[in-house]
Amino acid sequence: MQNFNDKVILITGGGAGIGRAAARQFAALGARVVVTGRREEALKALADQIPGIDYVVADAASADDAAATVQTVIARHGRLDALVNNAGGGAILPLADANVERIRDIFAVNVIGPSLLATAALPHLKATRGAIVNISSTFGHKAAPALSHYAASKAALEHMTRCWALELAADGVRVNAVAAGPTETEFLTERMQLSAEQVEHVKQQERGRIPLGRRGVPEDVAPWIVALAGADAAWLTGQVITVDGGLNAS
Repeated sequence: MQNFNDKVILITGGGAGIGRAAARQFAALGARVVVTGRREEALKALADQIPGIDYVVADAASADDAAATVQTVIARHGRLDALVNNAGGGAILPLADANVERIRDIFAVNVIGPSLLATAALPHLKATRGAIVNISSTFGHKAAPALSHYAASKAALEHMTRCWALELAADGVRVNAVAAGPTETEFLTERMQLSAEQVEHVKQQERGRIPLGRRGVPEDVAPWIVALAGADAAWLTGQVITVDGGLNAS
């Protein structure tokens, strides 16, 4: 078990799903965790329930919110040891239906947001020789129809992970990614805005394609985020760890 006593962890999209599961696990290991998101009710409920969890209402796609979030974390907690870029956006978007607004929305959350937050966090991560963990997807390196722009945004995030790892190694800042497979979260309904019927159809297809026979749950993915942020991964950087029940190999 890793020890995160007195470490400060910032997790975007921490009010639900994988982000929430990771926040719980970091807090259980002694970390002070700050979660962000747009829905204050969910963030407050988590903070009220789990000692050691704080929150900031912020939009992961907002340039203004990126700098303000990091400033708030430092003002409240005095340091930053790990940034988890977990918030994500996506859409089932056939090429025939693509338009500039929908493409821009996907890249704003999955590429621009993590970049700006990492930039704002960088001086503080250098000070602690900390870590960045980006949350990607199997489809960041596996093709799928009607997911071209979502997949491309995650591919960009994975390659930024490798580039940042090389760029920041001399400063002692490690950068890795977890590529999560299909996971039981609110992503399909909230982010991809699918109907209940569409969601069930997608889930049935995914279960049939995953070699281990089921979709993941947030607790399948969260331990890998925690591991990459901790001291046990001190000699690991520039890596994308795929956690997807074998889907990537199928």
